[in-house]
Amino acid sequence: MKTREEVKELRGVAEAELARRLEQAHEELFNLRFRHATRQLDNYREIPRVKRRIARIVTLMRERELGGETE
Repeated sequence: MKTREEVKELRGVAEAELARRLEQAHEELFNLRFRHATRQLDNYREIPRVKRRIARIVTLMRERELGGETE
């Protein structure tokens, strides 16, 4: 599954890199929502995909904060 590969890859990334990726994902989500509101977005399914990516990153950051890296 692609999701598992993405999570494995994210687990190997440093905390600063995760924060940078989270910021980029938030910017991408903002741009997608803006394009959707102005009817310029072709594939509206990108919005939930980016929201899930944000949730994965936040979850991994929270796991590290709590000190446990569960799979």
